[in-house]
Amino acid sequence: MTKLSRIAALTLLAIIVFATLSPIQVRPHIADANVERALAYVLLGFAVALGFPNRLYQAVIFVVVTAGMLELLQIIDPSRHARLIDALVKAFAGVAGIVAGQLLVGTSGRKSER
Repeated sequence: MTKLSRIAALTLLAIIVFATLSPIQVRPHIADANVERALAYVLLGFAVALGFPNRLYQAVIFVVVTAGMLELLQIIDPSRHARLIDALVKAFAGVAGIVAGQLLVGTSGRKSER
């Protein structure tokens, strides 16, 4: 499960990097931009939490820094814009995914102890 979660996290990170840094007309679109941002980072945070269950603080730092840096890198493309609110949505969603993943890991750990 851990290895699969790590592969999922890397895959999600690659998709997020592509969607964040590609020109706006190439970016995949499936829902409202804020919903897409939040969902992508919730899934990333969840996969990171499951892939690295004993590294809570590092997972939070990774997701928050990734959100901030990718948002900042949008300055490179004139068709994109870097906004603090977008970075905050991404960071909070990523942390929410980590919390959900940690809750799942904690719950499954208690079940196996019984």
